[in-house]
Amino acid sequence: MEALAVARIIHVLGVVLWIGGVALVTTVLLPAVRSFPEDENPVELFERIERRFALQARIITLLTGMSGLYLVHGLGAWRRYLSVESWWLHAMTAVWLIFTILLFVLEPRVLHRKLRERGERDPYGTLALIQRGHWLLLSLSLIAVAGAVGGSHGLTFW
Repeated sequence: MEALAVARIIHVLGVVLWIGGVALVTTVLLPAVRSFPEDENPVELFERIERRFALQARIITLLTGMSGLYLVHGLGAWRRYLSVESWWLHAMTAVWLIFTILLFVLEPRVLHRKLRERGERDPYGTLALIQRGHWLLLSLSLIAVAGAVGGSHGLTFW
């Protein structure tokens, strides 16, 4: 039982650091970079700053995913994926999958290059696009977190 408690601690801390980082980037970093003067490419500046968070985000999402998998298995909770009442488990898994694909596949192989090219033509429009994407991801994440906290404590929405 102690291993499950440790896994839960790792999972919750991972979610706090990961989604907290997304919130910081979305609500503080992107608006700040968008307000910088045009003498430096703001997309390039954003990428330099965000690159420091990218490695951290990759490690944290891996730890969060592994601890979540361990919890589902250790608690025998696989059947919850068949239940509508456990929509929050589906939401958490979907959010994790979206971020994992973005961080490990799309960002390094496609998005980084595409956003840099677009940023050279329209830096502030590109930052606005990036910020809209971050708001979408943050919103989905917060819905999943709220659902998980409520659902894991017996709150049902139907």
